[in-house]
Amino acid sequence: MTSERLAAAIAAIDAANAADPVMLTVAGVARPKELAHAEMMTAWVTKLAGEPSEALLLAARAHHIRRWEVPRSGYPEGRGGYLRWRIGLHDYHANIAAGILRDAGYDDATIERVRFLIHKKNLGSDSEVQTLEDALCLVFLETQFDELAGRLAEPKMNEIIRKTWRKMSLAGQERAVTLVSPGQLEILRAALAGT
Repeated sequence: MTSERLAAAIAAIDAANAADPVMLTVAGVARPKELAHAEMMTAWVTKLAGEPSEALLLAARAHHIRRWEVPRSGYPEGRGGYLRWRIGLHDYHANIAAGILRDAGYDDATIERVRFLIHKKNLGSDSEVQTLEDALCLVFLETQFDELAGRLAEPKMNEIIRKTWRKMSLAGQERAVTLVSPGQLEILRAALAGT
C-alpha cells in the first residue's frame, strides 16, 4: 500500500470503521470491530494473493464498511429476510466505498471493480473474488468460531462450518486447517465428515 491515493482511501475507510460501537478483542486489545476486521482482511488478502491488486486491497478494507448501520433486525426473520439483508449490505458497502474512492481520485473502472468485488460476484470463477471470500472465511474462523461453537447446538454449528467450507478454495481450506486450534480442528473435522 504505497500510493498516496491508496493511503488516503485506506485512511478514509479506516476512519469510517473506527466509529463502530461494537468492540472486538484482538491479541488482547479491544478495538472497533469493523476496523479490526478490515485490517485482518487486508492481512489475509496479502498473504493469499501475494501481490494483490489495488482494487482487491480496497475491497478487502471496505467489504463491511459501517456494517453496524444496517442491522439484521431491520429485515424480516427467516432465510428470505436474511438474503435481502445480505444483498442490501453489499449495495450499502459498495456505495460507501465508491464515494470514498471517488473522493480519493480513483477512476470509474477501479471503482466498479471494487464494487464488483464487494458484491462477491462470480465466486469460484473470479480469482480475486475467491481470495476475498477466503480471507473473509479465515477472519470468521479467527474471530467467531469459538463464540459460535460455545453458543450453538452441534447441528447448527456443523451447518455453518459446511457452508463456510464450500465457499472456500482449496488454498483457503489449507490455510484454515493450519490456523485453527486442535479443539477447533476436531469440531471442523466432525462437521465435515462424510461431505
